[in-house]
Amino acid sequence: MKLVLFALLSTAAAWHLPVNPRSHPTSLSATGPATPSDPLRIGTRGSPLALAQAYLTRKLLIESFPELAEEGALEICVMKTQGDMILDKSLMELGGKGLFTKELDTSLLANEVDICVHSMKDVPTWLPDGTVLPCNLEREDTNDAFIAGDGSVASISDLPDNAVIGTASLRRQAQLMAKNPTFKCVNFRGNVQTRLRKLDDGVVDATLLAIAGLKRMDMAGCATSVLEWDEMLPAVAQGAIGIQCRSDDERSLKYIDALNHKETKSCVDCERAFLAALDGNCKTPIAGQARIVNGEMLFRGLIAMPDGSELYETNSSGKVEDAAEIGTKAGEELKARVGDKFFEMMVEMSPQLAPGQVTQK
Repeated sequence: MKLVLFALLSTAAAWHLPVNPRSHPTSLSATGPATPSDPLRIGTRGSPLALAQAYLTRKLLIESFPELAEEGALEICVMKTQGDMILDKSLMELGGKGLFTKELDTSLLANEVDICVHSMKDVPTWLPDGTVLPCNLEREDTNDAFIAGDGSVASISDLPDNAVIGTASLRRQAQLMAKNPTFKCVNFRGNVQTRLRKLDDGVVDATLLAIAGLKRMDMAGCATSVLEWDEMLPAVAQGAIGIQCRSDDERSLKYIDALNHKETKSCVDCERAFLAALDGNCKTPIAGQARIVNGEMLFRGLIAMPDGSELYETNSSGKVEDAAEIGTKAGEELKARVGDKFFEMMVEMSPQLAPGQVTQK
């Protein structure tokens, strides 16, 4: 059975709940603060993964607040974002982070939705004034999954020279090409099902996806292997879901504060501080992961040239309560170590596709 058929069948469950699709949601309480009788409106993108994450949030809210189980108490509002609509260009060409959150931010500030559910790795390190993101759900596995079109290929090291790998991520591209400069990395965007279909059709030899997303859609069986951090350091905040609301919305704050997983939030805060210190976005190949071991925060970060020709790593540790400070210092240390010339070269390379990369529609 082909991968894409397996993927579509295994994610069908993600569509079992009613949603309210709207490119520009109509506010149900635009004239004033929400009342207890108003539904709590959950804003989300419309991809199967985004919906799975919205449904998970809905489930957790109902488990924590039985009153939200009543009919009409929760409403899922689906919106299209620029990142979802423009698929023939790389994220780098479109301007980087914010492509999957801008429309949700606008709807939130216009009081058209009450909370927004995000994949944290898509969220810029700054938030619009009037909004906060105080909640991270418990994190899934943060690693990347390697998926090969040829059953005889079990890992990246098994790929032949000049193999074509589909990825829209400069982070993945840089680490892949650092391992083998002959690899050809092509722009590979769209939802998980679209990417697997392209792999099935032989457009590429292999691709990489976050195992967290596959697990959330009951599609982990699509993975050929799961990559350890030494093979592919994951993106900042990969595997984490964040929930955003208006900063003055006490009702929404009460609900989402109850869902916050403290350890996850500490790790995500550390990683995002590292990214902010490096002024990172989708034009810069940056990876960063934090974890808590025996009560101590351990952090590992990486920055590279898009073609993998230069790659620098850093490791740091400290108290969990100093998570953001650990990330900031790690970013500042790495930034000083690579020097201004490194970033000048990256600016020169970023507007174009890195060597070996081909735009694949």
